[in-house]
Amino acid sequence: MDTDRLSVAFADTTAVLFDFDGPICDVFAGLPAGRVARDLAELAARREPTLSGKLSGIDDPIEVLRLTHEADNGIGLEVERALTAAEVEAVGVAGDPTPGAVAALEAVRDSGRKIAVVSNNSAECVQAFLDRHGLTAHVLEVIGRPGAQPELMKPNPHPLITAAELLGVDVTLCALIGDSLTDIQAAHAVGSTAIGYANKVRKHQAFAQARAEAITDSMQAIADAIRPQPST
Repeated sequence: MDTDRLSVAFADTTAVLFDFDGPICDVFAGLPAGRVARDLAELAARREPTLSGKLSGIDDPIEVLRLTHEADNGIGLEVERALTAAEVEAVGVAGDPTPGAVAALEAVRDSGRKIAVVSNNSAECVQAFLDRHGLTAHVLEVIGRPGAQPELMKPNPHPLITAAELLGVDVTLCALIGDSLTDIQAAHAVGSTAIGYANKVRKHQAFAQARAEAITDSMQAIADAIRPQPST
C-alpha cells in the first residue's frame, strides 16, 4: 500500500469529497442491483414497450435511468422516483459501512478538512445511510444525483463544483475518493485530485491508466495517510 503517495495526494487539500457507493457503502449488498435494474426496466417498458429491448440485460440501475431519460423524460421521472425508493430500501439492508470508511471520515474531519459526499445515488439514500450509522455529523454536504437531469451526474463535474461551492472551498483544492472511472474523470475535469478506491483488482490498472493521483484498495489506508503519525 503506497501510503506515502496517498499522503502527497492529500497534502494541499482543504476538502475531501467521498463517492458513496463503494467508498462508504455497498449500496446494493442486500438488495441486488440487477434485480433493481430489472424492476426499473419493466416499469419503463410498461409505459413504453419499445424500451423493452433497449433496456434488456442491463444490470446497472443508474444506466437504466440514463437510458430511460434519453428516450422519454416523463418515463424517466417515474423511473427516477422508483430508483430513489429502491436505493433507500437498499441502504437499509446494506449492512455496515465499507471497512475503513468510518476511520477515513474521522481522520479527514480531525485533520480540519471539510467533507462532502458526491454521488450518482440519490441524496435521500445517502442521508438515510449516514443517519442510520451515526455518521451525519462527519459530513457537511450531501450532493446526490440532480433530479430530472441525469446528464449532470458524474463524469460530469457538476456535483464536485456544487460541493466545493457549498463548502466554500476552491474545487482545485478538493480530493475526490471514488471507485469508478467516472469519479476520476469528474475530478480531473475541474482540477481536483483523484483518489481511486480499487475495491476490485481490475480497477487498479484502469485507475492507473486514467492517471489517478493515488490508488488504494483500502479505505483504512486513507485514514492512515491523513492522520499525523506519532514521532519516534
